[in-house]
Amino acid sequence: MVKGLSYYLRLAFRKPDNTTLKERMIGWRKSEAFVVVDKPLRLDRARALGYRDKKGFVVIRARVTRGGHKRTRPNKGRRSKRLTNRKNLKMSYKWIAENRVANSYKNLEVLNSYQIGKDGQHYFFEVICVDPSKAEIKNDSKINWICKGQNQNRSLRGLTSAGRKSRGLKSKHPTSKVRPSVRAGNRLGK
Repeated sequence: MVKGLSYYLRLAFRKPDNTTLKERMIGWRKSEAFVVVDKPLRLDRARALGYRDKKGFVVIRARVTRGGHKRTRPNKGRRSKRLTNRKNLKMSYKWIAENRVANSYKNLEVLNSYQIGKDGQHYFFEVICVDPSKAEIKNDSKINWICKGQNQNRSLRGLTSAGRKSRGLKSKHPTSKVRPSVRAGNRLGK
């Protein structure tokens, strides 16, 4: 059976060349936290998530520091149970990266994202963004839904794939307390 290009691209990323990946990550660590790249590194993954090589689509490489998922607690007065830091793991690193990109690039809407690497200090993601003001996007029937007002600030409202997964909306169950939201279910959900 003959396989297509995306199949072989997917296989190549499953077993990447370690020296090449290491050199890339060293360079990414020294660069800015958000870098606009010309082409996506994982073309098969980007296309599966909606990326098209046309005007209006922007790919941004985001760097997120690992750890730091701890919420500080007070350190004065009476200390019951020594008041240690507790973890706050409701947001995934991918969702955090999407939110930071959305805050930095106000004119773009976040479509989706995928991981391209991690080391001991950072996670690296490529975030696919769309410029809804471009005529090419407005005239494309497959993507012009993102131009509507109800899709503004998608990642900040948890409407991207990473946001919906972190909110617990990927699976439906009759007794689930996360629909329509965690706050509507008296925070019994997540």
